[in-house]
Amino acid sequence: MMARVAPLTLLLGGTLLLSAGCQQAGQRYDVVVYGGTAGGVAAAVQVARMGRSVVLIEPGRYLGGMSAGGLGATDIGNKAAIGGLAREFYRRTGKAYGQAEAWTFEPHVAEQVFCDLVREANVPVVFGERLDLARGVHKRGGRIVEIVAESGRAFRGGVFIDATYEGDLMAKAGVRYHVGREDCATYGETLDGVQTQNAVHHQFEKPVDPYVVAGDPNSGLLPGIDPNGPGREGGGDGRVQAYNFRMCTTDVAENRQPWPKPADYDPLRYELLLRNFEAGDERIPWDRVAMPNRKTDTNNNHAISTDFIGMNYGYPDGDYATRERIVRAHESYQKGLLWTLATSPRVPEAVRREFQTWGLARDEFVDNDNWPHQIYVREARRMVGAYVMTQHNCQGEAVADDPVGLAAYTMDSHNVQRYVDAERHVRNEGDVQVGGFPPYPISYRAIVPRREECGNLLVPVCLSASHIAYGSIRMEPVFMVLGQSAGTAAVQAVEGGADVQDVAYDKLAERLRAEGQVLEWGP
Repeated sequence: MMARVAPLTLLLGGTLLLSAGCQQAGQRYDVVVYGGTAGGVAAAVQVARMGRSVVLIEPGRYLGGMSAGGLGATDIGNKAAIGGLAREFYRRTGKAYGQAEAWTFEPHVAEQVFCDLVREANVPVVFGERLDLARGVHKRGGRIVEIVAESGRAFRGGVFIDATYEGDLMAKAGVRYHVGREDCATYGETLDGVQTQNAVHHQFEKPVDPYVVAGDPNSGLLPGIDPNGPGREGGGDGRVQAYNFRMCTTDVAENRQPWPKPADYDPLRYELLLRNFEAGDERIPWDRVAMPNRKTDTNNNHAISTDFIGMNYGYPDGDYATRERIVRAHESYQKGLLWTLATSPRVPEAVRREFQTWGLARDEFVDNDNWPHQIYVREARRMVGAYVMTQHNCQGEAVADDPVGLAAYTMDSHNVQRYVDAERHVRNEGDVQVGGFPPYPISYRAIVPRREECGNLLVPVCLSASHIAYGSIRMEPVFMVLGQSAGTAAVQAVEGGADVQDVAYDKLAERLRAEGQVLEWGP
């Protein structure tokens, strides 16, 4: 087992990784990376390896985003599509387990690998500094000059990279973006917008009454059911696919933490779950994927599970207080769900026994009561750039001619709402899973804003894509690939004195191939 990483202030190889209050105000870097996600780490490390000055600013306390936050079961349709620094990450995690590569791993192992990468590259990392959402982006002549944190600390740079899941820097820089699902007509797609017909996965299999008093519409709907749903088929809306926490659990008794009951536990919140069991659906409602050392990456599964459906709409554009309330509500819901599954006599015995066998791993997330420190933001803001990745790219009907990486996963959206159907039964809507296509290229123009909006910003995480295409692209190894490509482009823009839109693609592609990136797919 690898050594623990102190969460705030680290001294790594002579480079001070700074907590809030230590960074000199106004220091200038060639590249400023905002967001210590896996993509942000890859971007910053790439810039440093190319010999340019860089700072990595992480608003929270940890590096690696979801890759170190419980998502140890790597989602990737074809591993051969992943190269460069991303592939190096999986080789380094493999080394921790005495194997060539590890695509499944414990959270603390991933976090240590990310810290090793920044330490070896001498990347200064600043923890605990959040962008001032009111006045934190200063621009001149269509370019960002500096960004300012809530503390007043300023970071000046030649090029900026927004590697957050939320896209705050992108948004506050005046870059156009979208939240929610587009109308299918917007990009000529068939899988965007409201999808009641395609929502066949993670669905109710039995008729379940949606009312507080069963059979009585006047009693009101149970919590979590949208009275206004589902909307016009294929129509756009502002709904966002569900979030959850990817828990690391274990069945090893001496390392198992019992499920905690939240202080604000509300039994009505789980009435729908219990009615679903009583209707005859006795499936075990989680997806428990084995990780090393008898641990798991545990995800949502079936009709009612760890996804807190419909409760995150305010997150993408929310201020920090709003987001914190949403995160805490998700934590309370998910903890209460697990406690209910393990203790309620209305839960089938076999299901109850499953949840009594497993619990949170005591040796993970040790400074957060063993609960993941990162909520799974599957989708928030998405940039609208000069090139928008769509369903047509995923299915090979459109092919980007300036690739900076490949995506390789099924078009995958989790549910976005619960509603009452014509038979007065509850249904889920939004889960769409369509695959069957090979890896495909992601355009460089999808990670840069339109020229008139900002000339020195790259966005490798909240990139330009429709809702359904983003569902295919939004995988952690792809974010690392795009982060490295963004870092490379940033350096070339700095060295050429050019806007990011004017980086010579041939020169960029040559360097990316030299770094081991996979840009083409075919025999």
